[in-house]
Amino acid sequence: MNQQTFVVGTAPGAVPGVGHAWQMTRSPVRFMTSLAAHGDLVRIRIGPSTAYVPCHPELLRRVLTGDQVYDKGGVFYDRARDVAGNGLVTCPYRDHRRQRRLMQGAFTRPQLRHYAVAMHAEIEHTTGRWRDGQVIDAFPEFYGLALRVVAGTLWSTALDAELTRGVERAFDTVLNGLFRQMFLPAPLRRLPTPANRRYRSALRHLHGVTQGLIAGHRGQEGLESGELDLLGALLASRDEDGGRLTEAEVHDQVITVMAAGTETVAATLAWVFHRLSQHPAIAEELYREIDTVLAGRSAVWEDLPALALTDRVITETLRLHPPGWLFTRLTSAGTELAGVPLPAGATLVFSPAAVAMDPEAFPLPHEFRPDRWLAGEETQAARQAFTAFGAGARKCLGDLYARTEATLALATVLSRWRLTPEQDADTRAVPLATVYRPRRLRLRLTARPAVPAAVADRPVLGQERVNGSTEGARGA
Repeated sequence: MNQQTFVVGTAPGAVPGVGHAWQMTRSPVRFMTSLAAHGDLVRIRIGPSTAYVPCHPELLRRVLTGDQVYDKGGVFYDRARDVAGNGLVTCPYRDHRRQRRLMQGAFTRPQLRHYAVAMHAEIEHTTGRWRDGQVIDAFPEFYGLALRVVAGTLWSTALDAELTRGVERAFDTVLNGLFRQMFLPAPLRRLPTPANRRYRSALRHLHGVTQGLIAGHRGQEGLESGELDLLGALLASRDEDGGRLTEAEVHDQVITVMAAGTETVAATLAWVFHRLSQHPAIAEELYREIDTVLAGRSAVWEDLPALALTDRVITETLRLHPPGWLFTRLTSAGTELAGVPLPAGATLVFSPAAVAMDPEAFPLPHEFRPDRWLAGEETQAARQAFTAFGAGARKCLGDLYARTEATLALATVLSRWRLTPEQDADTRAVPLATVYRPRRLRLRLTARPAVPAAVADRPVLGQERVNGSTEGARGA
């Protein structure tokens, strides 16, 4: 078998001292998707440093599955550790396997089924406040929903409204400031500028609230597996030697869950409604599926296997609009990639967007085509190139949690409402945002009429296919 040959290139447009930072922050996904035109492995500049971006699915797979050599580190994770400490998402290879083993018990199917009850309750509460003709600001609305869902699954109880708003504001400051901090030289990060002071104050607030909530958490002894809230499951987890997460590790994992489970879900839902507004035929097909399955009620865990198109719409949205658009790795030892020798300490930048337009994996890659994920249409190349949740041992542990929440929310919303973007929509990316999301997407709510009985009684097509949200057949 012939060894595959890869093309190595260099991205144009680097500015002295800044590199490609301007393009990366102004139009992040557009910049990342443009790199494949220059090669399979492309050199870019981050400030004065050179970094390598794998733009071919096979090269990206090697980086993501070779986490012992391509370890978590670099400018992104240096700043992300300000937020999440040494949590599961940010920790280096030496700590990861133990942490993942200890956290897996919090994301089993019985636990996800339990969390889905809290998701359902919050989705019901949020959509129950909506009124016909009301205009909602998509990202803030779904961000608040996702934050309350995380709180409900972490602590099984609703957080005080003022505390929730404080956490929301702090996360907004931190996550929007993270990339600014990432691109700032260390001396400038230490200056007492208003932005730096706000960033550090928000970090202190987040860590203080988290520690207080953990300290106030009461044990749930006597509850069966699958009845624990997420924090209870973390506290109860043990490895094969009886070891458990330390107090600092629990703190970091809670922050990680809150950070990873809020903006990402909100951004995905916002992009879904944007895409559906551009593809009315797909939207009508989706309404038919949801009306057949739900008949006007809200979605629950047991509905997930029947919501196959809903799942495909979310997957295709994640392909085109990956919430996490930039990550970094550092080589822990000398290696080679695409024939390029990389010394220890070399920086690699990867993005799901860099391979999302690969024409071999995704025919007509710029088109929004949820049916490319049908069981008979989905290819091995597509599965390999879809990296919205990562891949390998460091694939996101919460991918099914996020999919479950997004599916329940999307199906419930569309069972009752039509959402039409206002004319002032601005779907350019928010500059310097950690999560890829539109600048402004306001949606007008129109109540849908009751579902006719004939539709509600119609058998569900394709119900035998198990949805990726509940079985993990797909999901990065």
